[in-house]
Amino acid sequence: VTVVDARWLKEQLHDAPEAKNQIAFADVIIINKTDLVKPEELADVERQVRAINAYATIHKTVKSSVALDAVLGKNAFDLDRILDIAPEFLEDVHVHHDETMQSVALTLPGDIDPEKFMPWINEFTQTHGPDILRCKGILAFTNEPKRFVFQGVHMILDGDLQREWREDEKQESRLVFIGRNLKEAEIRKGFAATHESSAEQSAE
Repeated sequence: VTVVDARWLKEQLHDAPEAKNQIAFADVIIINKTDLVKPEELADVERQVRAINAYATIHKTVKSSVALDAVLGKNAFDLDRILDIAPEFLEDVHVHHDETMQSVALTLPGDIDPEKFMPWINEFTQTHGPDILRCKGILAFTNEPKRFVFQGVHMILDGDLQREWREDEKQESRLVFIGRNLKEAEIRKGFAATHESSAEQSAE
């Protein structure tokens, strides 16, 4: 949860780069002090927030007055819930109006070899962690009927097997990285090497 000062956001983004990181990390954003700005200024603040983080829930408040159950215990980073609301969440969102940040979205059909993927994602995030603001994904592992869902912030990763793939779902693996100075070609090459078929292709 991140609180944004509607009156001073523009200055804060200019003078304090960490403010941009906090907005990018957030799953819930409170735009506060809305009584101190004009409607058109508030709309501009919301556009700035959305340019950095397209999917966080936004609450507009005065004196940060918001019900606790609106910001706590929301299971905010539940990919199944998010994908129901915004199916494009794991697609390349293109971070508009912000030249310092970028997103890289990747999709591979078929199965991923977990014995290749886990070492790769761990090594990649440990090496490039400072530049990775968020990463998230849903993966189809070899011989695994359940989807593996994971998220990460910088070098910290968390993931688990969740529900089984539905018959009407396309079984594919999707990842998104959001950050700065992301080496897209390196990411795509590394992810492609975790594909189940890559070992067969190498053998050929």
